Amino acid sequence: MARALRILVVDDDPAMVGAITALVGTEGHQVITAYDGLTAVRRYREERPDIVLLDLAMPGPDGFTVAGRIRAEGDAPIVVVSGESSEEAKVRALGIGADDYLVKPFGRAELLARIAAVMRRADRVAGPAPGSVEGDGSASTLGAGGLTLDLGRHEASVGDTRLDLTPIEYRLAEALVRANGDLVPHLRLVRAGWPAEADPDLLWLKPHVARLRRKVQAAGGPEILALRGVGYRIEGSNGT
Repeated sequence: MARALRILVVDDDPAMVGAITALVGTEGHQVITAYDGLTAVRRYREERPDIVLLDLAMPGPDGFTVAGRIRAEGDAPIVVVSGESSEEAKVRALGIGADDYLVKPFGRAELLARIAAVMRRADRVAGPAPGSVEGDGSASTLGAGGLTLDLGRHEASVGDTRLDLTPIEYRLAEALVRANGDLVPHLRLVRAGWPAEADPDLLWLKPHVARLRRKVQAAGGPEILALRGVGYRIEGSNGT
């Protein structure tokens, strides 16, 4: 790992917390622990960890509820670590805002690889995207699959064709482009589209994404793909 992380480990089984602490400790990471849902949300608020490893079954609010509350508080990546292996649980967790899902039992190498992967994605979204062009600080551009965003001018284009996007459509496009081809969960995308809303409704998302998709594809741009019940991603990325 490139840097030491502050990891919030949430599990009602002390043995599992101890095992995870030992595994990530070999890489120099610091562990913050919580054994129930209410404590997990409080520790996240107080400690602001870099990443959360979250079990689903626990006293108080379950992991699904905790994931939603943590996602409402901030953008730290969430990796669900659970014995529940059903597709329904995975889809629900990802739809609420989890970034990855790891089924117990697991090995040290897989755990560390999952942590490294979600942190790379988080760092990429937080900082300048791959392929972005930075000038004197007054403007920058992002691109994916032929769709280009001029962040300084708040404009979108495909080739020489400028797209007539609403502010919401532009924010959705920016969230998708910044993900660089990775899936953006519904909750993260709706918060990007309506940042001033404390509790945006997921039902708002579908019609706006549909209009954005039509405008981009009509100009010859990349396809915006949906994973039913989970999120959206943009076809193509910088460097591909």
